[in-house]
Amino acid sequence: MDKLPFYKTKLLEQMTPEEWESLCDGCGLCCLQKLEDEDTGDIYVTSVACRLLDAKTCQCSDYQNRKSIVPDCLYLDIEMVRSVRWLPETCAYKLVDEGKDLPSWHHLVSHDKESVHKAHISARDKILVHEDDLNSDEDYLDYIIGPING
Repeated sequence: MDKLPFYKTKLLEQMTPEEWESLCDGCGLCCLQKLEDEDTGDIYVTSVACRLLDAKTCQCSDYQNRKSIVPDCLYLDIEMVRSVRWLPETCAYKLVDEGKDLPSWHHLVSHDKESVHKAHISARDKILVHEDDLNSDEDYLDYIIGPING
């Protein structure tokens, strides 16, 4: 009998730091800026990327030091997985926490880190500008892609 992968046998809180990190599908969608409509509470994703997000790889260009470079950067943890509304429905952390299977394009299933991009699930080709290139908060409105999970 084949051994089940860790993400099918462990809760998020039981994972080692290495397992936790490997669960990330590398989509980069967390690193796209979001806007919340103050009147409705709706959240919209934009094509504006964090200054550290590499548009080709959808990886942070300085992952180890990201918090010191981008103070607003959030460390995704179990509490956030369970409480924030802006994670995409495809997020592996959410799926595992909800007891769902990882999609076929996830690298832990496909054994191919490019499969998330090939499936057009990632931020690749969605990034039009990095946050440092904008002049004001108003510019963000010009880059709305659509509602989160909508």
